[in-house]
Amino acid sequence: MLVDGELRKAIKEMMVKHLMLDMSADDILDDEPLFGGGLGLDSVDALQLVVALERDFSLKLDDSEQSKAVLANVETIAQAIEKVNG
Repeated sequence: MLVDGELRKAIKEMMVKHLMLDMSADDILDDEPLFGGGLGLDSVDALQLVVALERDFSLKLDDSEQSKAVLANVETIAQAIEKVNG
């Protein structure tokens, strides 16, 4: 299991790789919104992110309300992964 900071860095690196972001993992803040005014991800990015999170971190997001809350930012993703993987 990754320790606190390592998990967040791994999430950011996964996002840069799978979403082909034109930035480095270090450019993404833990509490920066992923959609809208933050990173500006769109619905296609959201689908790719959900698939990558399930594959890389065993985080399964079943419904849109849950997904919306979890995918708010890197911190909320990390908290959901920590909750699932205890």
